[in-house]
Amino acid sequence: MGALKPWHIAVLVVVLILLFGAKRLPDAARSLGRSLRIIKAETKSLHDDDRDLAEKADAQSGYQPLPPQQQFAQPQQQPVAPPVDPVQRVREN
Repeated sequence: MGALKPWHIAVLVVVLILLFGAKRLPDAARSLGRSLRIIKAETKSLHDDDRDLAEKADAQSGYQPLPPQQQFAQPQQQPVAPPVDPVQRVREN
């Protein structure tokens, strides 16, 4: 039932010639071929990009996290005198 018989192809060719004309069919076939080549190239590049990402992910999965750093004692800061208002300083002198 789903088999394509030779007379199916002949009817399809006749319909295409009637719709588009004999002059436009070669151009249409050429542009269809170019479009299919572009689609094939794009899908191949997407597949290659996915493969590259997978390789990078595998390479990064081998990394081990660094051990936690030891906390060093903070040096004690000397007490800082509160800021003095310059106007107050002049009045005191």
